Amino acid sequence: MAQAHVPIEKIRNIGISAHIDSGKTTLSERILFYTGRIHAIHEVKGKDQVGATMDFMDLEREKGITIQSAATYCMWGDYNVNLIDTPGHVDFTVEVERALRVLDGAVLVLCSVAGVQSQSITVDRQMKRYKVPRIVFINKMDRAGANPFRGLEALREKLRLNAHFITYPIGAEDQFKGHIDLVTMKARYFDGDDGENVREEECPAELLGKAKEARESLIAALGDFDDVIAERYLEAQDPTVEELRNGIRKATLSREFVPVIMGSAYKNKGVQTLLDAVTYYLPNPSEKENIALDQNDKEAEVKLVPDVNKPFVGLAFKLEDGRYGQLTYVRVYQGKVSKGDFIFNCSTGMKKVKIPRIVRMHAADMNDVETASAGDIVALFGVECSSGDAFTDGKINYTLTSMYVADAVISLAIQPKDKTSTANFSKALNRFSKEDPTFRVHRDEESAQTIISGMGELHLEIYCERMKREYACEVIVGQPQVAFRETITKRGDFNYTHKKQTGGSGQYGKVVGYIEPLPADSAVTYEFVDDVVGGRIPREFISACDKGFQEAVKEGRLIGFPIVGVRVTINDGASHDVDSSEQAFKTASLMGFREAYEKAGAVVLEPIMKLEVSTPEEFQGSGMGLVNQRRGVILNSQTNEGFATIEAEVPLSEMFGFSTILRSATQGKGEFSMEFMKYAPVPRNVQEEMIKKYQEKRAKENK
Repeated sequence: MAQAHVPIEKIRNIGISAHIDSGKTTLSERILFYTGRIHAIHEVKGKDQVGATMDFMDLEREKGITIQSAATYCMWGDYNVNLIDTPGHVDFTVEVERALRVLDGAVLVLCSVAGVQSQSITVDRQMKRYKVPRIVFINKMDRAGANPFRGLEALREKLRLNAHFITYPIGAEDQFKGHIDLVTMKARYFDGDDGENVREEECPAELLGKAKEARESLIAALGDFDDVIAERYLEAQDPTVEELRNGIRKATLSREFVPVIMGSAYKNKGVQTLLDAVTYYLPNPSEKENIALDQNDKEAEVKLVPDVNKPFVGLAFKLEDGRYGQLTYVRVYQGKVSKGDFIFNCSTGMKKVKIPRIVRMHAADMNDVETASAGDIVALFGVECSSGDAFTDGKINYTLTSMYVADAVISLAIQPKDKTSTANFSKALNRFSKEDPTFRVHRDEESAQTIISGMGELHLEIYCERMKREYACEVIVGQPQVAFRETITKRGDFNYTHKKQTGGSGQYGKVVGYIEPLPADSAVTYEFVDDVVGGRIPREFISACDKGFQEAVKEGRLIGFPIVGVRVTINDGASHDVDSSEQAFKTASLMGFREAYEKAGAVVLEPIMKLEVSTPEEFQGSGMGLVNQRRGVILNSQTNEGFATIEAEVPLSEMFGFSTILRSATQGKGEFSMEFMKYAPVPRNVQEEMIKKYQEKRAKENK
């Protein structure tokens, strides 16, 4: 399909995001079908040999989940829609993060039975972080227990969104036939198996009263955003279709109003209405504010304008190592760029790169293009860079704010099974850590092991499997290791003198001060305060003190994990004219910190996960019992259409192998999702056990 050149007002860059199993990929598949991008519909799961277009990795097709975000583009009428389908599983949350960083609008998909789930809350938080206006699509209206009204209520209560129906359902479950468009007050029926026959009729008499009520509520809500509609409402006049659409658009772009549509992607109902809503109500690239930082003007904020005549500005937001080298996904914010042009990487000191090839992605397929203009999302070949790098044409030196990357919560020790595949092992780790900022690799010098860290068991399991498939490198996996932390609970003072005399000049440095806990809401994990007066420690050695303290917080004295939440204040000290040096003060600070740490009530912190277990009602008791056995704190439990949902806080260290145990306790019908919530102190008896094990391990290593 040749890419038609369309004006900026006709471009929509949207993402589809949701909780796992809400039907995002099925919805993307239907969008591609109805826009003529594909000519047959394939399913995500089941006997379909081809698999969904957007789940193009073998692993995705086997597991029936999305692992990587996939980009494509299509035309709906005369609108060009750039679409990114993102994973729902919390382990791959960085894929959602980077997609939302560059998109102008989003579709939040909810399941009509389950409503707002834990990952829906995370996705909503990400949309708010990047100021992305959204439409909600309540999917799976054909399922038993479908209830869009409950979904609307949950959007208002759990997500605190000003959400309103812009369509009203005609039936539900196996009686779901279509919906009433509350803007035109016409009923839309989707006939046939593929839903291509859309019938528009007058609103059915039995639903007219309820539809009018819903429309009234919609108009009242829009009055807060649009003066014309407010006037019509107060004068008890009916707004025109055009006025209503303008009002919904204005309200949606303000991000203080969310239009809600319902349908069934699997049964091909309501997808065309959603596409219309995307073109009517979501922003074009010129309506979303994008800010760059001018590196030549002390990082002054500059508003980017999606104008092809302005200097080029683009952001590399995702990298993939393909058969032909690195594929760099770029969002063009300003200006244009053509094949053969030279561009400059502002994040690496204006490094000059030539663009050999520009493609538009359709899942795994590539379509070559000569030029990419403001508002486009394309991929470049032959451009080596990191995720989050900004590019310009060299006339300006702008960078863009990077996306939020969560800390890893779980680690594994891995090694290649076969010594001959060591080269492939290194190649795979380099590639994966470059592509995925939440996948980290480091070497533990003490144990000489390679440690990989990530967002959860599934995250790391997928990478181990990919090493085997893509690099013919099987790995031996060690025990999962949780990312514990250490912190202090009270003030601890230090007064330490480092003195060493060996022939010639010696070493001398004295530091006095204290350490104390940082406030719970602090944005940093370590803070250094210099309160030294009267030159007791010469100025040139103050930074050495800071370095010594930073060295100390890297490894705690309880179980050897990093120390967080500490403020170090240095307020006195002494130096020697000859023997004082940077090294002397660095060592004095390191040892002074350790002295204070012993008095500061050190505790071990563990990652606490927010857990959501869903199980048939008859297994509710078993589900709660399993959570309690794992030191879990149950926050909420409710039943809904024969299913129980248990919400709890539970330590990550207790959750390994939970999926197997849950399945066997619920005859394979229970499922769960969890995401990182906070760090909290471990119980005293558990801490004592951990310290004992750590000391035994150290004693063995020192023998």
